Amino acid sequence: MARPDLFAPGLASAGIAADRLIQVEAGKDEDALAVMEEALRHGALAAVVCEVTRVGMTATRRLQLAAEEGGTTALLLRRWCKASDDPLSTPSSAVTRWRIGCAPSSPLPVAGVGRPRWQVSLMRQRGGDPFTWLLEGCDAQGRVAVPAEPRRRPAPPRRGEARQAA
Repeated sequence: MARPDLFAPGLASAGIAADRLIQVEAGKDEDALAVMEEALRHGALAAVVCEVTRVGMTATRRLQLAAEEGGTTALLLRRWCKASDDPLSTPSSAVTRWRIGCAPSSPLPVAGVGRPRWQVSLMRQRGGDPFTWLLEGCDAQGRVAVPAEPRRRPAPPRRGEARQAA
C-alpha cells in the first residue's frame, strides 16, 4: 500500500488482531504487486490484500496463478484516481470483481451513529450474473449481517447489454 490507511481499532472490530497482521508499505505499484505475488506463493497466509492505483492484465494473471499455487485468497484493491477512471473498466484475470461503497447507517432509537453499512456489488464473475447486497458492520460476535429489511436493487447492466437493448 502507498498510504498507511489501516485503522487498528477498525480491524480489531472486524476480528483481525494486530498480532496476526503483516503490513508492508511500498512506494510504487510495481513493488506492491511484487510483494503480493511472493506472499501469495508462500502458502502459509490466510489472505493477502494489496492496494494499487493501476494494474495491467499481465500482473493480474501472475497474481491469479500465484494465488492458485499457494492456495491463498488474493484481494486487490484499486482506488479511483480520477472520477472518470473506473478501475473495473480495465481488463483483469480476476475470478470476481467487486465494488464496495459506503451506505447510510440504519437509524437508531436514540441519537448516535448506527452500525456501519456498505453497498457490496459483485460486478463480474465467471459464469454468473452480477448482484448487489446491503451489508451491516460487525455485531458483538464479530459477524457481518444482511439488514433485516434488505433493499432489493436491480443489478447493473452487464457489459454490452446496454448497447444491445438500444
